Amino acid sequence: MSYLMKGFKCHSPAMCRVAGSLFKIRTLKNTLGIHEHQFKISRASSQLSSEKANSYNYIIVGAGSAGCVLANRLTEDPQSTVLLLEAGPKDTLLGSVRLMWKIHMPAALTYNLCDEKYNWYYHTTPQRHMDNRVMYWPRGRVWGGSSSLNAMVYIRGHAEDYNRWSRQGALGWDYEHCLPYFKKAQTHELGPDQYRGGSGPLHVSRGKTNHPLHRAFLEAAQQAGYPFTDDMNGYQQEGFGWMDMTIHQGQRWSTASAYLRPAISRPNFSVAEKTLVTKILFQGTKCIGVEYVKNGQRKKVFANKEVILSGGAINSPQLLMLSGIGNADDLKKLGIPVVCHLPGVGQNLQDHLEVYVQQKCTKPITLYTAQKPLNMVKIGLEWLWKFTGEGATSHLESGGFIRSEPGVPHPDIQFHFLPSQVIDHGRVASTMEAYQVHVGPMRSTSVGWLKLRSSDPNDHPIIEPNYLSTERDLWEFRQCVKLTREIFAQKAFEKFRGPEVRPGNHVQSDKEIDDFIRQKADSAYHPSCTCKMGQPSDSTAVVDPQTKVIGVENLRVVDASIMPSVVTGNLNAPTIMIAEKAADIIKGLPALQEKNVPVYKPKTLETQR
Repeated sequence: MSYLMKGFKCHSPAMCRVAGSLFKIRTLKNTLGIHEHQFKISRASSQLSSEKANSYNYIIVGAGSAGCVLANRLTEDPQSTVLLLEAGPKDTLLGSVRLMWKIHMPAALTYNLCDEKYNWYYHTTPQRHMDNRVMYWPRGRVWGGSSSLNAMVYIRGHAEDYNRWSRQGALGWDYEHCLPYFKKAQTHELGPDQYRGGSGPLHVSRGKTNHPLHRAFLEAAQQAGYPFTDDMNGYQQEGFGWMDMTIHQGQRWSTASAYLRPAISRPNFSVAEKTLVTKILFQGTKCIGVEYVKNGQRKKVFANKEVILSGGAINSPQLLMLSGIGNADDLKKLGIPVVCHLPGVGQNLQDHLEVYVQQKCTKPITLYTAQKPLNMVKIGLEWLWKFTGEGATSHLESGGFIRSEPGVPHPDIQFHFLPSQVIDHGRVASTMEAYQVHVGPMRSTSVGWLKLRSSDPNDHPIIEPNYLSTERDLWEFRQCVKLTREIFAQKAFEKFRGPEVRPGNHVQSDKEIDDFIRQKADSAYHPSCTCKMGQPSDSTAVVDPQTKVIGVENLRVVDASIMPSVVTGNLNAPTIMIAEKAADIIKGLPALQEKNVPVYKPKTLETQR
């Protein structure tokens, strides 16, 4: 720096010393300033580098029926990095499905419906139209989500469900745009056709037991005047037939088995279990990542493209509200800063309610003897050895769909038949040789809601399904009981039919049937519609038809919560379809479409059957 001193002339030694000191101070200050600036740059660079290392293109919250599908499809592109976060544990032990037989043995399904280890174990508010009963709502908290807990019934719903979605504002989600994604997901053991898929990850099969009570049920339904349908997921939903199941080679075929495990070795894919996401992170209204808790430590992770919520119809709206997206008034009361006023979050809650109509069986052919301890050991050992035998099916192998009355355009009542007796979600052992049908309305008019109990992510939300709040719903349930009794009274059941166990022969009048329904109806475990898909102009919509959360950036919801209305059937197959279709949307691919696929319509609506 000596060249800076050139031309400077000292007229006195004192002045020269002062000038020299001033220069040194100035020089030191400049040097420190440069170092400080360099330190700031270095620190910012280090922070950016750290965030980059802790950053992914996509973060998916929830490794359930939708999340596993998305993780698989998005990581098909090796340039896309994906982090999948799941609150529950893996669905294997030491990499073995046999060691986690409670999940993977189809006949063991009731174990996890009642086990908090793999289950959120939700409960509703007391239901004022159901004798103030608190209803139990099991939901999956494990790899595979509820597809690791459910009864493995594969039902897509009716074509008109999806056409209705389109009319309700979910443009591009009509049947001709949804059918190709059902097919893309599926490999049906009977082979591909106009309705079935033949090369997808999700294996679908038919029951193998050929149980005499299943045959009697299907024969009795036809004797009562209903048609037989050879594929209720194909041309004709209406009628009775053999049900499709997500069972493959004697094992539950959850989305963890179908989609997650095949993708897990991809270098662009990371997955974490026992990781509770507590908050979505925003810069203004732009989503940038999530906060989560793992092993008691709170951490952040960032997404440079999108965060996708796939927590299901309870957890996705709960996380949105915890993060400041929901009804502003409700959020302010809990001290949650509002990011976006979106009043539809948690509203529009829909579910299927069902009752069990049970008949004593006069022959020892039900599953009652199979549930004796020694027989259970034998069944378990055969399954552990060969994945065969009575442990290799959920036994819900036959069922059907009918219309409740003349004028109804497509089925609004569903039946699942079981050659056994179930009491209290399977939490109480069966007490006799009996068979039963699970029956309930498909498009109930009662609609509920859920709200935060507090700002604590560990607190379960307040769940208000508002069951049986309309006269129409009660009338439909009455029809369910009467029409089931009519089927059970047919000749096909003569050699098996003992006394009616439930409701019981003493229950005959409408009032008595209504009382029975209020006391005994239970959830079919199909909560949905709490982040309704619709047009941005619809004040009740939460996501648009591209699955993007309205009013914010880089945030989507993809799961059963985005259904505009509940479908006619079980929800696992439609949820997988939603995720398959959303994956194409996210990847920017053109939507698949199959036009003019024929769908059965009754010859006349003047009769009920």
